[in-house]
Amino acid sequence: MVSRTPLILLACGSFNPITNMHMRLFELARDHLQKTGRYQVIEGIMSPVNDDYRKKGLVSARHRIAMAKLALETSDWIRVDPWESEQETWTETVKVLRGAATNLRSGDPTYKSFDLAQLQLKHHYNESLRLLQSKKEFMKNKWPIERSTEDPLSYEHSVLPELKLLCGADFLQTFKTPNLWKEEHIKEIVEKFGLVCISRAGSDPAQYISESDLLTQFQHNIFLVKEWIQNEISATQIRYALCRGLSVKYLIPDSVISYIARHNIYTEESERENEGHLLQPLKLYNTTVNPLND
Repeated sequence: MVSRTPLILLACGSFNPITNMHMRLFELARDHLQKTGRYQVIEGIMSPVNDDYRKKGLVSARHRIAMAKLALETSDWIRVDPWESEQETWTETVKVLRGAATNLRSGDPTYKSFDLAQLQLKHHYNESLRLLQSKKEFMKNKWPIERSTEDPLSYEHSVLPELKLLCGADFLQTFKTPNLWKEEHIKEIVEKFGLVCISRAGSDPAQYISESDLLTQFQHNIFLVKEWIQNEISATQIRYALCRGLSVKYLIPDSVISYIARHNIYTEESERENEGHLLQPLKLYNTTVNPLND
């Protein structure tokens, strides 16, 4: 019997608000990866972006976290992680991935060799590690045990989970936006972690990859997942509908609808939030960064 590699899916984004489509991304990705016979998906993590990202219409992370937690109450494997949203400033996606990976490798609460930001991130991701350790018996039965080649009797350890970034396929297109990404960050994401991209009507992820030398180089680490039932739920359109007093029932969970109504979150005023502001990465990366193929 071929053993499977344990895998964690991490999705970064606004989740403004969380929709049924956001949650479907995780389910579609898990089905696809497990059908390859190579992976066992053990956890999904949603990491809402910091308010400092400055995206137009972005409501407070406090509300976005609360709504995501309500929406995920029915999931036994996906959770929301507030760490990124709780930082003083916007945190680059690659740094969120680095911290999660570092924590999985070490499991060491002392964090002696990292700077303060990394230490804080590793500390927060202890929750991920705790959840993984609670699955220890499952891991022991399902995943291979490796022994030290130097002393085969000295210790045993379970295979460490892989960590991949989960996204919609149009996410690939943002890599071409000047000053939105550092090219070295793109390379690190696709080379060291990998992407799981869910298709969407009107997007052609295979074309995005073929148009980029860098993405083509690491396309073996990019998993393209076809959405077998087209679902075009858009958080932007959800907000527009709410501003107009239209029903969004069956598009987002009822618990989230109730929360939005109770706190009167999405209004014409909230849609003007950050109007006229540049996205934080566009402000920070103020030197010219060419698209991947230029």
